[in-house]
Amino acid sequence: MTAAQLAQQLEVSVRTVYRDVEALHAAGVPLYGDAGHAGGYQLLAGHRSWLTGLFTGEAEALFLAGVPGAAAELGLGAHFADAQLKLRAALPAPLRDHVDRLRARFHIDAPGWYAEDADAPFLPAVAEAVRAGRVLAVRYRRWKEPTDVDRRLAPYGLVLKAGRWYLVAGPGPRTYRVDQILELDVTDEEFEIPDDFSLTAYWTDHQTSFRARLHGGDALVRLSPDGAKRLTGESARALAATGVPEPDGWIRATLPIESVAHAHDTFLALGADAEVLEPAELRDRITATITALAARYVRARASTPPQRRP
Repeated sequence: MTAAQLAQQLEVSVRTVYRDVEALHAAGVPLYGDAGHAGGYQLLAGHRSWLTGLFTGEAEALFLAGVPGAAAELGLGAHFADAQLKLRAALPAPLRDHVDRLRARFHIDAPGWYAEDADAPFLPAVAEAVRAGRVLAVRYRRWKEPTDVDRRLAPYGLVLKAGRWYLVAGPGPRTYRVDQILELDVTDEEFEIPDDFSLTAYWTDHQTSFRARLHGGDALVRLSPDGAKRLTGESARALAATGVPEPDGWIRATLPIESVAHAHDTFLALGADAEVLEPAELRDRITATITALAARYVRARASTPPQRRP
């Protein structure tokens, strides 16, 4: 079959056929093409794919990889449940029993403990536009002025990160929080995703640049053993890389900070288990806050009449 015939039968573009053929080649599928008017693509005679049997590890991975909550948010909850039932019914009885026991022992809850549920009423419509390749007309709320803006977006894909949905869309592409979409209209305009675009690669680069923007400087600090245990993420990794034990049991380390204002709140949260040595601006700001707090509590204690014992 020619690329044009395949495109018509599969209801995709010819460019998509060329891209999929290259992917099949890379996967080792013996698909051959002949040029010319009488040419086209054909599969090597006798080739069979090993897609009808699942090993134990493969079946475990498929059932544990499913996130019912995410499927429901995308409007696919019923389809997800049906697919799991069909997959389970296709497994041999011993493997089916094994998978049932496994599912009873593992539960996936992706969002963090302190993450609030983000209300994203337009998520199913956005997901449908991603699947159909339709341009979106949205009113979007961003953090800077003017806060509410109108945009026409080509939705390339959706990413679920820590319980929050993000839309990656052209032009750009750029990243948008789905829960910040105020109004949405799915247009009849179609678009083509660039051939060189990869959602996974884009998101990896986006996270790398995001972390780089968060690292606005460094702070030299001393931490008690309890304070060191309370560090997480980049701070914990920096502590492991730069920490030097001192004779009193505390640890001196250089930690990344986003800004003086953000670091002020972060280190104050550690209380007496942290001492900032540098930069001077951060140390002075924390000193001023502690001095003001101490004065406030002293005044409050002085103005409170002593309680009489019965």
